[in-house]
Amino acid sequence: MKLLFFDDFKLGVLERGMVIDVSTIVRAIPHTGPHNLISGLIERFEDYRGRLQEAADHGRGVPVHQVRVRPPLPKPCNIVAMAVNYIEEGERAKPAPLNAFLKSSNSVIGDGDTLVLPDVPASVFEGEAELGVVIGKRACSVDAAEAMNYIFGYLNFIDGSARGLSPSGNTFYQMKSRDTFAPLGPFLVTADEVPNPHTLQVQLWVNGALKQSFNTSAMAHKIPRCIEWVSSIHTLEPGDILATGTDHRGLSAIQDGDRIEMETEGLGRLHVQVRDNLKRTWPRETRLERQRQGLDGRAPQLTGKYTPTRR
Repeated sequence: MKLLFFDDFKLGVLERGMVIDVSTIVRAIPHTGPHNLISGLIERFEDYRGRLQEAADHGRGVPVHQVRVRPPLPKPCNIVAMAVNYIEEGERAKPAPLNAFLKSSNSVIGDGDTLVLPDVPASVFEGEAELGVVIGKRACSVDAAEAMNYIFGYLNFIDGSARGLSPSGNTFYQMKSRDTFAPLGPFLVTADEVPNPHTLQVQLWVNGALKQSFNTSAMAHKIPRCIEWVSSIHTLEPGDILATGTDHRGLSAIQDGDRIEMETEGLGRLHVQVRDNLKRTWPRETRLERQRQGLDGRAPQLTGKYTPTRR
């Protein structure tokens, strides 16, 4: 099943390209807004699955292109993002140690929304395509052998990053948690529609040019181990997101006016715009392309405020 919010955050089910309004079906779930309506539904999903499926099968819908799609998880309690969690085709001699960081729930935006580059001296801004895992029930100290039973579903997730901020070594919070830096959606796909999340192709385009293309089979630490490790540190709640990392080789600078599209196999396509009021520019090559040219590091800023010659 594919769940989404649309227009003024009405809850819908997407079926055959049509959005069926199911807000009346779930109105008895205690909630104060869409954020805990969806988490409440996730927690009680088995009680509602039949009625939602019946609505999807027989209800009258509206073509999805005629509605405004909203983020399916508007304000998760936790967004945990795994760091350096791909082998990257032998680029790494061995998997990096397990590591993660938290992103603010205020960084969430949805399909068709705008990722805004802030007025900070970042060396480059990047958007990282990731498979997002959505937790289905309270998870505390979960064993890896049981971890997949705690998953409700999956979605596309873009991890916005402001690289190179100082001081060195004090970066994750200010690099990752900025407003609009967590595009996700366009909908939430229940786990029964994703037989094996470790065999999915993940792709990201910038202005129609394919930049990232990798398979989740190259994940260094698989989803069960990630859930085990994260839940040993703090409890995960229904509706929380675990972003599983990216292959960094295809990353390139994002800048004003860019149109980013991301698609994970079976999870639809997420579209976001980029706005930079400072109109800064960077070269377009990916990290891998720079490496093949014998160039070090990420692409340097070319024009605008904070260029190296102006700092």
